[in-house]
Amino acid sequence: MDRTFLLAGAVAGFLGVGFGAFGAHALRARISPEMLAVFETGVRYQMYHALALVVTSLVTSLGVARMSAWLMTIAGWSFIVGIVLFSGSLYALAVTGVTVLGAITPLGGLAFLAGWACLALAAAGA
Repeated sequence: MDRTFLLAGAVAGFLGVGFGAFGAHALRARISPEMLAVFETGVRYQMYHALALVVTSLVTSLGVARMSAWLMTIAGWSFIVGIVLFSGSLYALAVTGVTVLGAITPLGGLAFLAGWACLALAAAGA
C-alpha cells in the first residue's frame, strides 16, 4: 500500500503544480478574482495532501505504525478521496461557475479530517 500512496502523492503533486500554473497563466484573465481564489484554494489543499500522502507512504514503508497499519491505509485513502472531492469540486466550481458543485466540497473536507484523525490515532498507537 505504501507504493500506492507514494504514487498517488507524486501524481497529485505533479497535477497540483500543473493546475497552479494553469490558474496563474490561463485562468487569470478568464475568471473573476473570486473564482481564481477558489481555484487557488483547491491547488493549495491538493499540494498539502499530496505531501501528506508521501508522508503516509514513508511512515507505512518504515513500519513506524505497524500496529496501526489499517489506520494508515484509511488515512491514505481519505487523503485521496479528499483531493478528488475537495479540490476537484473547487476546480469545477471556479471554471464552470456552477455553484451547486460547492455542496461537494465539505465532503472532501471531511475526508481530509478523517485522514488526519487516522494519522493521529496511528501515532498514538491505537
